[in-house]
Amino acid sequence: MWRLLVMHVLISSSCALYPHNSNVIELTGTNFDRLVVYSDDLWIAEFFVPWCGYCQRLVPDYQKAANALKGFVNVGALNVEKHRGVGTKYDIEGFPTIKLFGVNKKKPKTFNGQRTAQGLIDAGLTAIRRKIKANFGEKLNEKSTELFSGKNVVKLTNKNFDKLVINSTSMWLVAFYVPWCSHCKNLSPEWIRAASTLKGQFKFGALDATVYTKKADQYKIRAYPTAKYFTAGNKTELYGKDYDGGRTSDDIVTWALEKIAENLPAPEIRQILNEVHFKESCEQNLLCVISVLPHILECQSDCRNEYLNVLKRVSEMHKKRMWGWVWSQAGDQRGLEEALGLVGFGYPTLVIINVKRMVYTLFKGSFDVNGIHNFLRDIIYGRERSSFLMTSEPKIVPIEAWDGKDFEFPQEEYYLYLLDVDVDVKDEL
Repeated sequence: MWRLLVMHVLISSSCALYPHNSNVIELTGTNFDRLVVYSDDLWIAEFFVPWCGYCQRLVPDYQKAANALKGFVNVGALNVEKHRGVGTKYDIEGFPTIKLFGVNKKKPKTFNGQRTAQGLIDAGLTAIRRKIKANFGEKLNEKSTELFSGKNVVKLTNKNFDKLVINSTSMWLVAFYVPWCSHCKNLSPEWIRAASTLKGQFKFGALDATVYTKKADQYKIRAYPTAKYFTAGNKTELYGKDYDGGRTSDDIVTWALEKIAENLPAPEIRQILNEVHFKESCEQNLLCVISVLPHILECQSDCRNEYLNVLKRVSEMHKKRMWGWVWSQAGDQRGLEEALGLVGFGYPTLVIINVKRMVYTLFKGSFDVNGIHNFLRDIIYGRERSSFLMTSEPKIVPIEAWDGKDFEFPQEEYYLYLLDVDVDVKDEL
């Protein structure tokens, strides 16, 4: 019997954090609307669960605030474990959550200040001033001062985090913050500006770790602000890499653009089939890499595919540059070869051109991954100085696309091709 009594006392005491003689008023599912919502009194209401460590640590300061505000602002506490309906009504997901029921009881504000007695008292005094202004007829400024409240920054919670971030194929940057942290306050406007700049390219989110403790604990957030990067594509539940960039909007944007570039597919190596193909790849980009490969009769499909594979591998290494990449079979675009001084040149060969300036630089190294990569790197760092003006604007003619197969001329035409006999001479023969 004694043991049962002790257990009953322990269980009863575990369900309440504040004694009955405290100035912290016990709120329940039965009295909440009557005392808080339908009264003219100002209220600070804590939503807690008894086993929450943060809730237990808040008790001394919450009681001090209740003592100081007695007679001016009511301070109450509701055990969500016992009164789940009230917690659900106000979307309580983390503990403790503190709500301010001020002038507009239908839209209580979540307390995001410092969780000390002074922070709570200051919030109460602010509520009193707002009530006085409302009674006097002065219009209140309802502009939100909540951190990370930009329209392009998604408010993340325990409930929507996995759906919006983990199950998304988009790239995300998520800031975990606490409202009273000065570094968080400094980051907030920079985060908002970066989100606006990268709208449609990168998603930005923010999670209040004081309200949504479950997710903060899940990702082992120990310092604030902490930002996590979630890459594009499928992600596991706990996937998230630390953001290691700077904290200005420019730093954030630069870092994000690097990640965007890393996730870009390798550029397409396009055969020059007509003038439209050429302009799309070369005139619409700052630079264009043009390769002229041997004729199919000199370098069959296996040989040609090896050269194309080299170009694909190099283009992957330089995909951040957003250059155009095209190729042509020797002799197909003779006007282009003449403009670039390549007629009679050994194949394969490669040039990088700036069509708008009519300037090109000829590659003279080995046609392999390292050779071409080093050449392009020298172009980037200004170490390659052998640039030439094109002799004329390239003339592009329409041709049929290579079908990926080997090809052989009829025997007599093949001999003429090898002898490089002029067309007129062919007709005479």
